[in-house]
Amino acid sequence: MSTDMQATVERPPVARQGWTRARTIGVILLAIWAVLGLAVLGFMINAWDPNIFTRYAPRYLSGLWVTIQLVAVSVFLGAILSVPVALGRTSRNRFIAALAYAYVYFFRGTPLLAQTFLVYYGLGSFRPELQAVGLWTFFREAWYCAVFAFTLNTAAYQAEILRGAIESVGKGQWEAASALGLSRFQTARKIIIPQALIVALRPYGNEIILMIKGSAIVAIITVYDLMGETRRAYARTFDFQTYIWAAIIYLGIVEILRNTIDWIERRITKHLKR
Repeated sequence: MSTDMQATVERPPVARQGWTRARTIGVILLAIWAVLGLAVLGFMINAWDPNIFTRYAPRYLSGLWVTIQLVAVSVFLGAILSVPVALGRTSRNRFIAALAYAYVYFFRGTPLLAQTFLVYYGLGSFRPELQAVGLWTFFREAWYCAVFAFTLNTAAYQAEILRGAIESVGKGQWEAASALGLSRFQTARKIIIPQALIVALRPYGNEIILMIKGSAIVAIITVYDLMGETRRAYARTFDFQTYIWAAIIYLGIVEILRNTIDWIERRITKHLKR
């Protein structure tokens, strides 16, 4: 009997050795990326002009500071605006919920560039009306128009992030807090929001990264951010490496932000790791 049982035992399949199709394609793609990277590096070394770098490096730093200010102010104001929008999305009042949904639907469904043009060029058509209410001094400046458009855009995304994070916390948390005699405000501040922020941290980080990359469009409306200074440098030198510098700076910002978010996530999720 034991012999029959041993005869019916099937051995696990032998692992495939050598170069599989997927591995081969992956190595080829990595090799292509490596060649392209070396080509760009070689181009920058051969085309390096210290005079251009000395002349435009301070302007790049100035443009970088404008980009950081634009994104920081927009994200901060958007975070404030996203709270009532998120509450409106979860409201039991159909009219309020419909308004919040329409706001989120429009700003998430249309390009940021189109929204910026609507604010910068569209509101300019109402100059007499804006002057009458004292708002023309704000909307005549391209930087303020960019901040306004970016704030409205990121608020829609942040509202959905906040709503999804809060709804991810189980309803049993509310019931348990109520049984302990905590008010809804205390429950939200001490129990719900801390848990929701853990869930929302990564999406919030992705939204900030998208805003940093999307901020390059303000160069089209004469805001001299990092991309605006890059365009000006290229227009005067016709040197393609000016755009490579900008790409490297954007990549550096994104990497710093990504690693910062990873560090924060590790710090606030220590209690979840075993």
